[in-house]
Amino acid sequence: CDAIAKGWAESWRRNGWRKSDKKPALNSDLWEILLNLLNRHRVTVRWIKGHAGHPENECCDRMAVAASQAAKKRFA
Repeated sequence: CDAIAKGWAESWRRNGWRKSDKKPALNSDLWEILLNLLNRHRVTVRWIKGHAGHPENECCDRMAVAASQAAKKRFA
């Protein structure tokens, strides 16, 4: 969330996917895809506390768990 909201990911991209400490930004391929999508859509990034009963967060958590379990089965 901070990487987008605070502009860090855009800075990493401008700096060849290097962070301010000169270390490589992890998952730069995924950040690139996300930044390109964000440029094409109107998106608001907002932090919310996880596992606090927020309906959309709980839905996202269930989807993430399901995707993780499916990937484990596929690569097992």
